[in-house]
Amino acid sequence: MLFDILLTISDVVETQPINEQNVHWRNSIFAIIDSSHLSTFIIALILIIYGSYRALDLDKSKDSLLPSKFLSESQSNEQVPHSHVIETVHAIALPLGASISLIIMFFFFDSLQTVFIICTAILATMGFAYLLTPCCQMILRPFSDNTNIFGRYTLSEIVAFSLSVALVLVWIVTGHWLFMDVIATGLCISFIALVRLPNLKVSALLLLGLVIYDVFWVYFSQYIFTTNVMVRVATREAENPLATIARRFNFNRYRAPRLSLPGKIVFPSMQQQGRFSLLGLGDIIMPGLVLCFVLRFESRKRTNNLYNNDPLSLINRLTYFQCSLIGYCAGLLTATISSEVFKCAQPALLFLVPFTLIPLLLIAHLKGDLNSMWSDPFAENGDMSSSSCKLLNV
Repeated sequence: MLFDILLTISDVVETQPINEQNVHWRNSIFAIIDSSHLSTFIIALILIIYGSYRALDLDKSKDSLLPSKFLSESQSNEQVPHSHVIETVHAIALPLGASISLIIMFFFFDSLQTVFIICTAILATMGFAYLLTPCCQMILRPFSDNTNIFGRYTLSEIVAFSLSVALVLVWIVTGHWLFMDVIATGLCISFIALVRLPNLKVSALLLLGLVIYDVFWVYFSQYIFTTNVMVRVATREAENPLATIARRFNFNRYRAPRLSLPGKIVFPSMQQQGRFSLLGLGDIIMPGLVLCFVLRFESRKRTNNLYNNDPLSLINRLTYFQCSLIGYCAGLLTATISSEVFKCAQPALLFLVPFTLIPLLLIAHLKGDLNSMWSDPFAENGDMSSSSCKLLNV
């Protein structure tokens, strides 16, 4: 349910506000290179690349039981986080669950906004603590051997968790977009690193289902609900819990800011005041899971020496990860151009999924890996066996 809430408010790319509808074409072209778009673009790429390599390192530490770059030796051998696998039934149910969550948030947002804030705060704390743990381990290494001091938790994990709690509290107190973005980065990294797609078939099924979900709620929901449900939920602000506490104790002078849920990355423009670019976390996480999958597949091939090392073949020199990343960049650029030209919110997955999946399927076919990637790419080593991974509970 928490995953559905995050996905519900996350699949839209938009530039706001739009004050003039009849904008010259040249202005739209120049608006594409606006600082808000560039910042969103760069952050999305960084999150996908780092999250994918973090997942790869996690898999390697499980396989070899050796210390990893991101985890201490004690964690690599004893406390490696479990991965969660999205199976076929989950890929089908996820868009349906996200739609139900979206309807609930649309109709009952005022009644359940405190619940949404609590759920978001819990997810944000866990996600950002996971992101901070490697940094804390590196900083605290000279002062601690990183052994367990409170049950199963190390000093670096406790420090990371404390900093995450402090960050969430600062976000609640200030409501500033920058702290919301920082929290969102932790959510992205943790989802990409800890959630697994078992094969290309499930990946395609999941992304195609989410494209239908995305297109319907962005383009067609207004004909049923008289408003764009996706944009309404994505941009709606919740009442700050501190404001409720202030009213309860008659602190009438305190004005707590309203909170925008961190289901999106938001960057303001440096060229035009009041303008900002919005990219949903689902538009980063879902394609990011596919890129994480192909990166792990290539690592497995490299481990088993299954590469065709023909130096004259351009296809063989182009990795699946590079191909998918280039496709993601092209899809995000197309979505940005579309939002600027039509001056309205666009379902980013409508552009991201074809640009990411089609080149991947084509290159896999040319390399002869399509059949193995489609059905069971990790069968030989049991990489995704049920004994080592938990199923994702939708």
